[in-house]
Amino acid sequence: MHIVQIIPVIGSGSGVAGSAQHLSTQFRELGHTVESFTADAARGHARRQFRSLFMHRLSRVWYAVEFSIAGTRKAKRFLAERPDAVSICHNAVMTGDVYVNHGIVFAAMQARGNLVWRMLRNPLHTFTFFRDRVRYRGHAHRAIVALTDGEVDTLKRVYGRVAAPVTVIPHGVDLERFTPPTPAQRLAARAALNLDDEHRVALFIGHEFDRKGLSDAIAALAHAPTAMLLVVGGFASAIQQMREHSEKIGVAERVLFVGPRTDLPSYFAASDMFVFPTLYESYGLVITEALASGVPVIATRVGCAPDVIVDGENGYLTERDPASIGDLMERVAATDISGWRDACRASVEHLTWRATAEKYVELLARVAPERASTEEVAG
Repeated sequence: MHIVQIIPVIGSGSGVAGSAQHLSTQFRELGHTVESFTADAARGHARRQFRSLFMHRLSRVWYAVEFSIAGTRKAKRFLAERPDAVSICHNAVMTGDVYVNHGIVFAAMQARGNLVWRMLRNPLHTFTFFRDRVRYRGHAHRAIVALTDGEVDTLKRVYGRVAAPVTVIPHGVDLERFTPPTPAQRLAARAALNLDDEHRVALFIGHEFDRKGLSDAIAALAHAPTAMLLVVGGFASAIQQMREHSEKIGVAERVLFVGPRTDLPSYFAASDMFVFPTLYESYGLVITEALASGVPVIATRVGCAPDVIVDGENGYLTERDPASIGDLMERVAATDISGWRDACRASVEHLTWRATAEKYVELLARVAPERASTEEVAG
């Protein structure tokens, strides 16, 4: 099979780019021919760098609009030159046999409150909502992939009707990169952060502190006196705001900010639990990465959390309430972390990227004959 992935950027990491890269690797290992159509391919050159913050934000809006409109035209031309290919679109472009829903901006803004203000203050959000309304209610794609059953319900709630059939295919998790640490690896990871055996460490990972619930995780420390919070991610202004929040609550000495990091396995190795009181996730890959690392997860009932977390076995599901989160943090802190590792790891071992790629291949095999028959009629 000849597979084309349409995506703004493809590469390493845990986001959309990383997911597409994992799929490409697995498709090739399964014997398929794989190509990528990216934003750089559409423009014919690398994305321009803007120095000022204002110009950077403006460039993001223009970048998304350009790839949605001009990228769609060029992607159609690219696919027309490859009549034997079947295609997967991951973002922005309005063409491709299969579209993968990596998130719904409207749902994310709605979950945070002040929906109208949040949508209007960022023209990219408004553009994305109306573009995707055309996408889901029209016939730009032959099939839609949602990452969880819950996201199927969200699609229908936000857009009312989805014209193309929806198939649920969860993300895989890199089980080789994310694995329970050896005692020596755990000791080294904690030593690098000046942590000793007395510290009971709750880990938080994410950049969007507001949506992902960092303020609630910090507030939970007031109800979890034996725990400290290790925060990975964020940008300078947001980190400063959360530092002030922790000082106001009186827990600043138990919050460690390390900023953006790429060596996530070492932070999982240093931790006793992963805390993620997020408001909205289309999936939440970091949850399965934590479980693969043998770390119990305390998370709200969004994204993949209800599908993979079993209370008391590999973590706990919670409401976004600091007192409840803190009580669960104390419950985990009172146990031996080694007692959780096997159950956490076992709960996601079926979520390999190979299994995910095979599901995509099955879906593409179903839509390919449908596309061919449609083209024959059009011809």
